[in-house]
Amino acid sequence: MESVPISLVDRIAEALRPQWSALPELAKLPLSAEMQEIRWELEGDAMEIRNELLRCRGLRKIHLETAHVGRNLDILHCVMFPDPCFDLPLFGADIVASRGVVSAAIVDLSPSGERLPAALAQALAALPKHPYSQPREVPGWGAIFSPQVLFVRPSPGQEEDWFLEDVLSFLKLFIAALAACQPDPPEHPASQRRYEGQLHYCQQQRCNDKTRRVLEVAFDQQWADNYINNLLFDDPLPPGSSRAS
Repeated sequence: MESVPISLVDRIAEALRPQWSALPELAKLPLSAEMQEIRWELEGDAMEIRNELLRCRGLRKIHLETAHVGRNLDILHCVMFPDPCFDLPLFGADIVASRGVVSAAIVDLSPSGERLPAALAQALAALPKHPYSQPREVPGWGAIFSPQVLFVRPSPGQEEDWFLEDVLSFLKLFIAALAACQPDPPEHPASQRRYEGQLHYCQQQRCNDKTRRVLEVAFDQQWADNYINNLLFDDPLPPGSSRAS
């Protein structure tokens, strides 16, 4: 029997999880059972959404979402949100594939302050650049991304392999920066600026109408708003605050 090729969404999800295992003070975040595994129907196709939430020292939330709609749509969404007391960017990766063909793939280390830390910006700029055949333009709300953002439509085969390599390269730089980072006090002006920067990041991400439209079609507007505002892009608490578990 011919084996079914593994989608880029599942390949990247499987590659991300082992990278997190050595993060300092790694722990699961509370997540209701109905949000861990969401099974529904979208335009006659079975829909399955899986959410995973973690935290660690320096990161208030690690969120990995994978979604499959029949054989028609595959989505990966991953964001690693820093504690604003740490001078760290936001790691983000998203993939959208339709009928096995990736239409959009993006990875970035998005600044939470005014700009990326200098050493991290230099390391990102020094990464090898793969010659993707179909680079894409960042959407209008994407001013939150760094100058090194990678946004492409990778062709099947080698370009998908390149994108997986690039995601792991961005992630490894992020994890190295996390390991070397020491927090500022909550009352430090830089902590407040990074908090405000992350608020802006979440607000801009919530402007992505494509995500909202898919969820509204599958569920309804109230469900979509709750999912986007409270799971995908919930606002950080002010520095020094903590959420009740």
